Amino acid sequence: MAIAADVQFHVLAVDDSRIDRMLIERLLKTYSFHVTAVDSASKALKFLGLVEDDMRTFEAPVASKTHQDVEVNLIITDYCMPGMTGYDLLRKIKESKYLKDIPVVIMSSENVPSRINRCLEEGAEEFFLKPVQQSDVKKLKPHLLKSMIKEEQDQLINNNRKCMEESYSPNRNIQKM
Repeated sequence: MAIAADVQFHVLAVDDSRIDRMLIERLLKTYSFHVTAVDSASKALKFLGLVEDDMRTFEAPVASKTHQDVEVNLIITDYCMPGMTGYDLLRKIKESKYLKDIPVVIMSSENVPSRINRCLEEGAEEFFLKPVQQSDVKKLKPHLLKSMIKEEQDQLINNNRKCMEESYSPNRNIQKM
């Protein structure tokens, strides 16, 4: 599977600190990533199209699998934020059948091994210590490529499934008179 060199990856950056958001955004843009930055986990969920229902669970709307116009290839989020932590955001993403394959990276200014291990065990691809460095951003590329390959494979499977359904459709052999 050839991946075009001119592909621009879209990263959703989530941090309640304006300075940290600006820093991560600037670092990501130096690697030609398209960046959307929000200041809370709840705004990230809203951007991703996850809505809270009456039973306080998050899921994409039933009517729409396309939860936004722009595909997000990676989410990078601060751990400590008011309201909902980055860990909580990670869990919501991994619980969603529509978003679970998006790589999530957690960042924190606190080096707490139990926190780091818990995030990695719950599905975070990486855990960066703040301030995020250029060397950290370089570590994102393999996760982005892996998610893109997974997307291409899913698309291929869906196309094959659609072709199979069309070829076995009962109306296929009916001719108009």
